[in-house]
Amino acid sequence: MAIFTTTAYPLISLVEDIALGKIGLPDIQRPFVWPNKNVRNLFDSLYRGYPAGYLLFWETGADSTAKTIGQGSHHAAPSLAIVDGQQRLTSLFAVVKGREVLRADFKRERIRIAFNPLVETFEVTDASILKDKAYIPDISVLWAPGASLFKIAGAYVNELSNVRALTDDEKERAQEAIGRLHALTSYAFTALTLNASVKPEEVAEVFVRINGEGKKLNQSDFIMTLMSVFWDKGRAELEDFAQSAAVAGQGRHRGSIIISSHRRTSCCGRR
Repeated sequence: MAIFTTTAYPLISLVEDIALGKIGLPDIQRPFVWPNKNVRNLFDSLYRGYPAGYLLFWETGADSTAKTIGQGSHHAAPSLAIVDGQQRLTSLFAVVKGREVLRADFKRERIRIAFNPLVETFEVTDASILKDKAYIPDISVLWAPGASLFKIAGAYVNELSNVRALTDDEKERAQEAIGRLHALTSYAFTALTLNASVKPEEVAEVFVRINGEGKKLNQSDFIMTLMSVFWDKGRAELEDFAQSAAVAGQGRHRGSIIISSHRRTSCCGRR
């Protein structure tokens, strides 16, 4: 009997399930290791319809009415833990929701990805991009609550028209590209979901065989994942200790171990 099911998840469903806590994404609280150019490349791949790899989930066995320890009563225990795909899902969630990520130096950052509708290219936003009216400097605005795609596209065309003349064909092409970008939330990811009866050792073996990289998942990976699901208060206290040790420069040896443990947890999500 198969130990997993295969599901096609639209991007918007993944993002909303993360926001609701149905899918546990601890990397929102842990240092995010991807450089911004990787995030840019991911959105470019989705825009062009390229495959974005499998996601690997593991059913936690948590009842839908269960709550995580140390959280408010509104916060349900995640029914799915992410084994492979944390970096991709963190990138997508952070950009679509306009959320900050936590870097290795414990500084928070908003990842801003820019889009040029005329040539359909993505860039990491910098000072020069902010001055260039050919770009939408932060694509997160397309999915902001209450955002009007019609107004965004119209404002883009109007502002660029004040800088350079646009043909009717260019205006139409730009508006179509903006609409296509906005529709990325319908992009379907393939997720393999291991059932709750699968043991941690089997999950690790599945991960290694799928990746074909010989990269072993260790106990700390599963400890942090399971803490995020069932004892988030303990995970948060551990994260706070690591941050305090890093910032204050005290307990350097022990702090570095914990921080490196967090970085290893990112191996649960393929780079």
